[in-house]
Amino acid sequence: MQIQQVSVRNMESSRGNLVPNQFTIRVKSHDLNQVGFDMVYFQSYNSIIAVKESPKGQVTIDQNKWDYSVTTGKYRNQFLGEDKKTTAGKIKKRGI
Repeated sequence: MQIQQVSVRNMESSRGNLVPNQFTIRVKSHDLNQVGFDMVYFQSYNSIIAVKESPKGQVTIDQNKWDYSVTTGKYRNQFLGEDKKTTAGKIKKRGI
């Protein structure tokens, strides 16, 4: 795998302000077959909470840290586009 680009951005509050300690990290890469893909990470404080992988669409969640705090939960929900109940159900069902 060859990394082409990495970008780190603070997440935004509902009022459009940058939120400290809540980040999205996008890594653009390609493999040896020249197939492009992205990995997008949600980092809360010093922990990676969730990862979205495309083009597969696979989501991986740290089962120990996914619900660490109210703030982590708020921005995890924003990152995943779902509520806590939906995420908890997916973890229980599939162990994501």
